[in-house]
Amino acid sequence: MLQKNFFIIFTFLFSSSSYGGEIFESFPDKINSSDKYVFYSHGLIVEGTDPTPIHGRWGQYNFPTIKKELADSSYHLIATHRSAKTHPFKYAEQLSKQVTKLLKNGVPANSISLVGFSRGGFITAIASSYLKHMDLNFVILAACTSGLAKRAEVAIYGHLFSVYEASDSVGSCDEVVARSVDTVSSYKEISISTGKEHGAFFTPRKEWIVPVKAWLKRKKPQ
Repeated sequence: MLQKNFFIIFTFLFSSSSYGGEIFESFPDKINSSDKYVFYSHGLIVEGTDPTPIHGRWGQYNFPTIKKELADSSYHLIATHRSAKTHPFKYAEQLSKQVTKLLKNGVPANSISLVGFSRGGFITAIASSYLKHMDLNFVILAACTSGLAKRAEVAIYGHLFSVYEASDSVGSCDEVVARSVDTVSSYKEISISTGKEHGAFFTPRKEWIVPVKAWLKRKKPQ
């Protein structure tokens, strides 16, 4: 009898508890409304078949290691390797549909975050503009170019965390946020200083990984 009761309690605890920490290369088949989800969109150089391409100036982009270090037991990480010549607006539309599917399956908006670096950050901004949701979370890494600042059709919605490298030509998101002031729920930005220019985000350096994960796991408004 005691053994039977223990089995029932064990089964209840592990079948009803929230389970996180998985890394998905594509959108998961099963969605748990009590789990948290983070999407990571890589830079342009990774588009194609090579997950560790080498840039002549900034060195190797280590997509597999970034996924490993960005992952966390408190959320599922969805990090898809995009094909070559991916259209950013079409991909952002696909990404926004995946987020909408999570929302329709009962995942709270404050449990969903989109992270993107460079071209991936541009895609993340477009997806935010498509979703128009004030409670979603967005992390933009070195993607607020002057070109993005001038794109009136791309507005940031929800909670935004921006990280840029001081030695990089791509800087602050202030101008992008300035024209999205009515749609940005909260805004935090930091700069890092590694001297690695755009390549600072090619590997999971603690300078950006640590603050990004801390922001993703912050206590969010209900």
